[in-house]
Amino acid sequence: MKQNKLKSGETNIIGITGGVGAGKSAVLGYIEENYNARVIYSDNVANDIKKKGYPAYDELLALLGDGILDETGEIDKKKMAEAIFGNEKLLSSVNNILHPAVNTFIINIIDNEREKGELDFVFVEAALLIENGYKNFVDELWYVYADESTRRKRLKESRGYTDEKIDKIFGSQLDDKTFRENADFVIDNSKTLKEATMQIDKKIGEWKA
Repeated sequence: MKQNKLKSGETNIIGITGGVGAGKSAVLGYIEENYNARVIYSDNVANDIKKKGYPAYDELLALLGDGILDETGEIDKKKMAEAIFGNEKLLSSVNNILHPAVNTFIINIIDNEREKGELDFVFVEAALLIENGYKNFVDELWYVYADESTRRKRLKESRGYTDEKIDKIFGSQLDDKTFRENADFVIDNSKTLKEATMQIDKKIGEWKA
């Protein structure tokens, strides 16, 4: 077990990541309900910064054209996906717009919450947390783990994914070894949510003590 880096009397920033199907949303739902914490979901931020009035909106429009807009003038997620489908260069350009904008938006939220000092924790959830360098501005990185067969079962039941689609997703994500090497704390969510939350309660209980 790595040394606890959480600080008493301050707003602690925790990055939380893990492979698809590991159950990050369920774990974070428990944390939001039971602790003085705010959860920032990077996917939600990515959706927000594509709205009118945000810099990413103008940049995406300049890159992809107004064919990606819906009838209200907002960016349509499906139309945008169709516009970049199969074009690696265009996808790379879109990511070069979105990733820095998401990071800046999240860092601003973190700075504001630290300044207010009202929360014990701010959790930042991102699938690409490690790849996007979040380790540089969080106090700890938590990894939600579930074994491959459990993740595969969950994805089939909850999302109707085929084995072929699951294999492709798994192949595009970091492996367990890399997640563990970068993590300060590992939550095993292979079994019941209750067993996972007991691990969280123990970890936060040690910080409170």
